[in-house]
Amino acid sequence: MKFNASAKAFANVALVKYFGKRDRVLNLPDASSLSLTLEPLQTVTKIVFDESYKSDKVLFNGDVVEGSAATRISSFLDIARNLKGITLKANVDTTNSFPTAAGLASSASGFAALARAVDYALDLKLDDTALSAYARRGSGSASRSVFGGFVKWQRGEKDDGSDSHGICIKKPSWWDLRMIVGVADSGQKSMGSTGAMNLTKETSPYYKSWIKSAQSHVNEAVEAIEKKDFQKLGEITENSALLMHGAIMGSNPGIMFLKGTTIDAYHLTVEMRKKGLGAYFTCDAGPQPKILCTVEDAVKIERELSMLKGIKKVINCKIGDGAQVIKPYGTSIEDKCSTLQ
Repeated sequence: MKFNASAKAFANVALVKYFGKRDRVLNLPDASSLSLTLEPLQTVTKIVFDESYKSDKVLFNGDVVEGSAATRISSFLDIARNLKGITLKANVDTTNSFPTAAGLASSASGFAALARAVDYALDLKLDDTALSAYARRGSGSASRSVFGGFVKWQRGEKDDGSDSHGICIKKPSWWDLRMIVGVADSGQKSMGSTGAMNLTKETSPYYKSWIKSAQSHVNEAVEAIEKKDFQKLGEITENSALLMHGAIMGSNPGIMFLKGTTIDAYHLTVEMRKKGLGAYFTCDAGPQPKILCTVEDAVKIERELSMLKGIKKVINCKIGDGAQVIKPYGTSIEDKCSTLQ
């Protein structure tokens, strides 16, 4: 007995940030958030379930994954196996087209792609809402990468998390905005997002104010998207990022994801705005600066950011589609993983 599938998903960048959980096991957020799904920041995942496998095996960018990272994948697969009523082990092969664990939402695209591949391979027939809730169990922000375009991840109220999932507010074709991503440091962060979230919630005196602002910002951002009010959306985006990092830095001990280059990129963004360019700064839990902009100004902003000292690479991102199954469903993963059994 064998089941296999391949899927791809894009990372997303939150315009209104998610940073804080009301339930750590189910990855339920303390506040809703809102994001853009970004092409070409892509993850491709292949999975094979086979009765001959003795244990789950995971490859990432060609390397064997072990320890807590592998356990995280197996636990995620267990949820689907329980739904299907099977115990088959799996081989998972994942490839990212961009830096991993560096503040570019690689876990979002990773678990969204894995969720889509698992759903197809096991014929679970989950609709996008249920798939989003499943992806959330692997990584909270993955609930947004299941969808394309402008995506709201609603907080939900139920203890079981069934009402905490992504919702597509507008499809990619609604508004041709761009996100210019600067890579300041492609290495892994000194602290993972989950650990930083927990410490921020437990120790930062600014946490409650941050969560309150996030909820109101989501409502305002949805309205700005409906009206295509770029200035309003940009102001919300920039303010949300700064408030989040303020709360993070207020932790004890303090957490500083921002690098000198990140701060310089913020000042550059403000200066470009003064010169009439439509540019607004944002940054996730990592050092990589990002600039939300109009398509008309994207090339100029990309050039300006690329010349900033400390920026190693610039990626001009458009709004991407949601997680998709890839055809044909390749089985080359079996060759890669066969030596691991």
